[in-house]
Parts: sequence; structure tokens; C-alpha cells
Amino acid sequence: MKKRLVIQGRLSDAQQAELSDVFEVDVLPKTTALDAPENRALLAEAHGIIGSGLAITPQLLDAAPNLQVIATISVGYDNIPVDELTKRGIMLCNTPDVLTETTADTGFALIMAAARRVVELAEWVKADKWQASIGPALFGSDVHGKTLGMVGFGRIGQAVARRGALGFGMQVLYSNASPKPDLESELGAQRRELNELLADADFVCVTVPLTAETERLIGADEFAQMKPTGIFINIARGKVVDETALIHALENSVIQAAGLDVFEKEPLPDSSPLPKMPNVVALPHIGSATHETRDAMAQRAVDNIRLALQGERPISLVNEETYR
Repeated sequence: MKKRLVIQGRLSDAQQAELSDVFEVDVLPKTTALDAPENRALLAEAHGIIGSGLAITPQLLDAAPNLQVIATISVGYDNIPVDELTKRGIMLCNTPDVLTETTADTGFALIMAAARRVVELAEWVKADKWQASIGPALFGSDVHGKTLGMVGFGRIGQAVARRGALGFGMQVLYSNASPKPDLESELGAQRRELNELLADADFVCVTVPLTAETERLIGADEFAQMKPTGIFINIARGKVVDETALIHALENSVIQAAGLDVFEKEPLPDSSPLPKMPNVVALPHIGSATHETRDAMAQRAVDNIRLALQGERPISLVNEETYR
């Protein structure tokens, strides 16, 4: 008898066919809650769940007694109770590596856009305000040769740092739980305590995962330690930053500007001043949102769940202790 999968959201036709060749597949629309009453019968028989933005709760797991693996089409899994899955012997797979370079592209695009006021000045031209050569009031800041401070130095942080050091001649500082001697040698990077990094960096880019330790890691005290000309970039998770403190820092020239791809609440509520502020570049969480990368992420998730349900080790397994 074939094992059963629940797919939330849309894979490509080829990816769905790949799974359908091996498993019984039930496809739910992205807008349908996994634990909706009409899905209880599907969950009761499911051996695997695959999708992005999966809302997994202990109650949902109770309704899925045969569940063996969850494959999330993302690197982050802060919305999934890993300890609960591990306790129940359920594997959790994610999709690192395949989105590293694309997300780093987004991070560096935010660095460039915020420094050179790209969005603000493009809108200024669209508003037909370009009637003469611009003056100092509309000048931006250089990126090349400046100091880039990476808060977090995992795959994505390192990829951003390479762009800065090798492409723009930037001095790289990093704050990380463990030293990275190979990167120090390759890029001339220097490990610093967070307070030292904040004080010395011209650009502060956050790439840490969201955990209990990193939630609101950057708040009023941290912004106060940055240079008044400092530019803050967040491509991690919105909750890593105290958004109220960020708004205050931007409104009161504590820092110069910000480039943001993530927010405490997504989509941004209408009441948020951030997208209306001229010194903010706000993106709708597009870090990995290219056709090529999203397809590669989905394929990694497909490979993960297929291997797991066939008794093999998935490529990207979060909770290693669940693989026997």
C-alpha cells in the first residue's frame, strides 16, 4: 500500500507527478488551513506533509497519528515545534543551501538601495520632480570601502560578506557564536562582540535565525550604539528586531536608513509607518523569491520527503535524532 502525502500549496506539475508516482497525494490550496475540519480525514491517514508556511501545532499532530515526516519549503522553521516533532519521532526537513546566494543578493540589493536612496529618488523622478541637477540634500552614501557588520555569520551572512569584501572592498566585521577562521583568512573578516560591531560598522546586516535567544536582539540600546550615518539591514526574521525601537531610531536620526525584507507582522499592517518613510526600503519578504530558487527549494523538499518515506536519510534533516 502506498504511503499518503498532504501537499499544501502548489508544486510544479513535474514535482507533483514525481511524488504521485510513488505516493498517494492529496493537494490542499495554499489558503486552506491544514487543521481545518474538512482536512481531518486526510491528516488521519497522512504519512508526510510538504509545503511552505506550514502552521504545525501539537493539536494538528494529534490528528495525524501516522505522520513520519514534515518537509518545509524554507530554511527557517520557527513556526514549527521541533521538540514536539522529535518527541513523537517525526522528521523535520528544510531547504538550506539552495537559497543562500539568492537571499544574499537580496541583502546586498538592500544595502545598495538604502545607501544610494534608490527607491526614494526613483519615486522622485516618477513624480516629475527632476527639474535640475540634484544637490547635497539628495545625495546618498558610498558602499565601496565601507565597513560591513554581519550579525550572524552562517551561510547567508557569509555570502553577503563575500559580496561586500570581494566585490566592494568592504572591511567585514562579524558577530557569531563561534569563530570562522577560514572566512577570516579568505575575506579579512574580524570577529567582534556585538556592541563593538555596532559602533564600528557603517552597515549592520542581520542574518541570525529566530530563536528564544535572538528574539528582539536588536532594540533601542543597539540602535543607539550605531553610527548616526549607519544603515541597518534585516534579512533574518522581523522578530529579531524591536520594530518600535527601529521606527524611533529612523524618525529621530539615531541611524540614517534601513533596508528591510522582514517585519514583525507580515504583510505589514496599514498602520505601520515603515513603508511610508523616505529613509526606508521595504520589501515584501522576497529573500528567496526568484523562479529559479523557489523551484530549487521545492525540489529539495520533494527529495527530502521522498527519501524519508522510503526509509533513506533526507538531504536536509533538522532533527537528526529522529532518523533511525
